[in-house]
Amino acid sequence: MTLVIAASLIQSTWLDVIRIAGVLPDLPLLLVVYFAIVEGEERAMFTGVIAGLIQDVATDVALGHHVLCLVLVGYAAGRIATRLIADHPAVKAGLVFLASFTNGLIYTLILYVQQPDIAGLNKLAASVIPGAFYTTLVTPVIFFLLDRSLRRNPAAPSGVS
Repeated sequence: MTLVIAASLIQSTWLDVIRIAGVLPDLPLLLVVYFAIVEGEERAMFTGVIAGLIQDVATDVALGHHVLCLVLVGYAAGRIATRLIADHPAVKAGLVFLASFTNGLIYTLILYVQQPDIAGLNKLAASVIPGAFYTTLVTPVIFFLLDRSLRRNPAAPSGVS
């Protein structure tokens, strides 16, 4: 849980150092997908609730935006991960891209419902899609660090420590 809180706070405050063309990788989303692959959708959804609450409190959005998006993505990623051979790095990266794009799409739809005057398609093209690529790009490094910090052997099959 400490890892989730730290990632959410870093995402909300200090991550601007690695901003490229206005886009940041989504660390809480990476944690949600990591736990969806390793421990299933329940742990991913719990991670999404904690990370989403911290992000909602730390940023200027209404309470629940990040929570809803991360919980839905965590559930879907967990269900999809049970049907895939999720040990291959390309599968993990593909799942992260899909989850990141879906998270951005849901978040943009919620914003559009609340503020119909925003340019939804422009937001998707300018920040959601590049953000999904950037998050996917850092996936191998973050997953490797998570495996090492949580004392899992990345060479062993899922569920085997």
